[in-house]
Amino acid sequence: MSTPQLVVHHDKELMAQAAAARLITKIVDAQASRGSASVVLTGGRNGNGLLAALAAAPARDAIDWGRLDLWWGDERFLPEGDPERNVTQAREALLDSVSLDPQRVHAMPASDGPYGADADAAAAGYAEELARAAGPENHGAVPTFDVLMLGVGPDTHVASLFPELPAVRETERTVVGVHGAPKPPPTRVTLTLPAIRAAREVWLLAAGEDKAKAAAIALSGAGEIQAPAAGAQGRSRTLWLLDAAAASQLPRSMYPPASA
Repeated sequence: MSTPQLVVHHDKELMAQAAAARLITKIVDAQASRGSASVVLTGGRNGNGLLAALAAAPARDAIDWGRLDLWWGDERFLPEGDPERNVTQAREALLDSVSLDPQRVHAMPASDGPYGADADAAAAGYAEELARAAGPENHGAVPTFDVLMLGVGPDTHVASLFPELPAVRETERTVVGVHGAPKPPPTRVTLTLPAIRAAREVWLLAAGEDKAKAAAIALSGAGEIQAPAAGAQGRSRTLWLLDAAAASQLPRSMYPPASA
């Protein structure tokens, strides 16, 4: 696993714009070298802010949207089209405005979907979909994602992996159902740390003063059970994208002064 790198921007708007530009470059490079790209999206204000910035970026047209696979790191287990679902918010922010191949948009199942209200069955179904997409070169049960993005919660949770709960302790399965999550809705579906660590690059997004303590804890050597964000690492790169407020409790020695 890779050692975390930090980039700190002046505010959340600049962070979103810079992250969007960085993502465009990664996707274009992957498509040029391998023919397609694979990205895992995150929800929340920072994930959706990045997607909105990408939608507004003129350079978005450099992406061949038909050769892009989109996955999700987690989902609120709610009915299809519910405004709280990450995929619903992503469609509004970006996806409905670009020419994606519907077969390559891999939304997590909804609570009124083929698995009904069984979140564990929905998780198993998504794990099977990931496994089908994984080729021999991936050496595992999920594709080697080019970029996997995660928002960092004030409690250090990423995806729907919350401190001390069973999902963050999972070492075998790639997707699990979450029951009794400490923030609503209580039932969710999430990638596990083994699936997250299959990505070439993992990007952790945090903006705002309410994320400062979480960033400091996760980057201080905390264990992943107590601080799930600490366990989110990419194969070749782990990148923390922060605004100045979220970085305010980190020692300046952790990031280049010019990055702020």
